[in-house]
Amino acid sequence: MTAKFDPFAAAPQLMKSWFATSNAVNDSLEPSLIELVKIRSSQINQCANCINMHTADARAQGETEQRIYLLSAWREAPCYTSRERAALAWTEALTRLSEGHSHEAAHEALAAEFSEEEQVKLTLMINVINGWNRIAVGFGLWYETPAKAAA
Repeated sequence: MTAKFDPFAAAPQLMKSWFATSNAVNDSLEPSLIELVKIRSSQINQCANCINMHTADARAQGETEQRIYLLSAWREAPCYTSRERAALAWTEALTRLSEGHSHEAAHEALAAEFSEEEQVKLTLMINVINGWNRIAVGFGLWYETPAKAAA
C-alpha cells in the first residue's frame, strides 16, 4: 500500500475535530468491547492499517491471542460473551448495511444487552471505525505499531 497523501496535513482542522470525536466515542464503552468492534469492522472493510493497529491495542489491554484470532469466526467461537456477540452482530449489520440484509435480529440482540444510551454509543463507535477504515484505505495510510519486546 502506498500512501497517496497525509489527510492530517491536507485538512488539519477537520482531521483534528474528527480525531477528537473519535476519542470521545472511543472512551464511551468498555475498552475490550471497543477494540473487538474496531477489529471486526476493519476485517470486514479489509483495512490492514486498522487491523494492525487495533489488534496491537487489544493485546496491550490484555486481550488474548485466541479471541483476536477467532474474531472473524465469532459466531462459532465459544469465547465471547453475549454482550460481545450482540455488539459484533450490530457491527456487522451496520458495516454491511449496503448488502441489503435485515438488521432486525441484530437490533433485538443489541437491545437485550445494551441500554438505549449504550446502543447510541456503540452505533457511533461503529460509524467512527468505518470512517477511519475508509480514510486509511482511501488514502493508503499505514502507521506502524510499536514492536513489543520479546519476553
